[in-house]
Amino acid sequence: MKRGFFTIMLAQFFSSLADNALFVAAVQLLRNHAAAQWQQAALVPMFALFYVVLAPFVGAFADSMPKGRVMLLSNFIKVAGCLLMLFGTHPLMAYAVVGLGAAAYSPAKYGILTELLPASQLVKANGWIEGLTIASIILGVLLGGQLVGPVLSPWLLSFDLPLINTGIETPPEAAISVLIFVYLLAAWFNLHIPLSGVEMRPMPRRITSLLPDFWACNARLWRDKLGQISLAATTLIWGVAGNLRFIVLAWAAAALGYSVTRASALQGVVAIGMAAGAVIASLKMRLEDGPRVITLGIGMGLLIIMLVFITNVWVAAPFLILLGAVGGFLVVPMNALLQHRGHNLMGAGRSIAVQNFNEQTCILALGAAYSLSTGLGLPTFGAITVFGLVIAGFMWLIKRWHANNCLMHRAEVEQLLAIARSDHRHAADVAVIQPHPHQRLADIDPLNKPDD
Repeated sequence: MKRGFFTIMLAQFFSSLADNALFVAAVQLLRNHAAAQWQQAALVPMFALFYVVLAPFVGAFADSMPKGRVMLLSNFIKVAGCLLMLFGTHPLMAYAVVGLGAAAYSPAKYGILTELLPASQLVKANGWIEGLTIASIILGVLLGGQLVGPVLSPWLLSFDLPLINTGIETPPEAAISVLIFVYLLAAWFNLHIPLSGVEMRPMPRRITSLLPDFWACNARLWRDKLGQISLAATTLIWGVAGNLRFIVLAWAAAALGYSVTRASALQGVVAIGMAAGAVIASLKMRLEDGPRVITLGIGMGLLIIMLVFITNVWVAAPFLILLGAVGGFLVVPMNALLQHRGHNLMGAGRSIAVQNFNEQTCILALGAAYSLSTGLGLPTFGAITVFGLVIAGFMWLIKRWHANNCLMHRAEVEQLLAIARSDHRHAADVAVIQPHPHQRLADIDPLNKPDD
């Protein structure tokens, strides 16, 4: 791996660490205000809101300047969201601003991988970035839980600045103050990300012109017989992962009577399993192997349902590790395959923006449905059961969809898999996924048919 890759990893680690710790602090802040449970569940879709709304623009924005600079600006937006939360803005609104920073950050974070690395290293790179991101989730939720817990929070609140009244009086406010400095540390690493040498694509004068371009890119990826399957699967997987953060907190409170601090440790247990699954997948799976793991997605939905029958933490811990491992093993090959097809069809930034739009729409939809169900009085266990059934059902539909593609469009699917297999084995064929700016996409990928 190139040296710049590890700088990207450190920047991503600290930014993600703060994101996950902030989620725990925001949940505790809402509980301190005696907010309804639906508001706590709504944190997840509010974070996803700007991913969806700004999806047509953030990909082009990421392609318009060096991606390290995009990541730097995004971290400053996250700092602004933290400050809003401290200054009395409703936590849901302030957390949405943090989501705005994350929405701008993501296309740059993943897009720079395809700019710096050959296709043969994408699965390994995704294993690294997902594994380190999951490690940051583990440490982030643990850090957030401890910052609002009874040990660290009194020590943090005992700090006083001479002649300045900060207004920080509660444990979650103290936690948020600490996390601002973690975001600033991530921003410092962003300053040291090297230039990739890829030609920038300036933003158009009329921003609205990006809308038809984005929808054309979205439609192109959904029409691709391999891209549509990897996009559908990763969309659902990330929809589950995004909402599992709150579901574990809600389940731990209902089944074990845990506080936010103790339940955050169980979130870390899920993330340990995801990290293990991601590492195993990065070692065992190839770029073209993604469709083979879809069946595991059905099992993931069924495992979520089984969670409602567990009331003992010693049974819960290994079970949550297994649940996380299945998700981690699923996402790495699927994510790599999706990046490969997206970069073939439209370029790094735009393909990641399309991916984020679909994944975050799923997170928003599943989160809104879960929040609505609890708001309407459905018990926690009932909501989790419905959630698991929906996941298993949609994964079964995706499996049938791919089987139908293999039956009805066998030659096309086999040729696309052959392209992925060739790119994985021959790093020298970089031109396949990095065409010259003036070369037609149809000349690079014979199965890509531009709209015009």
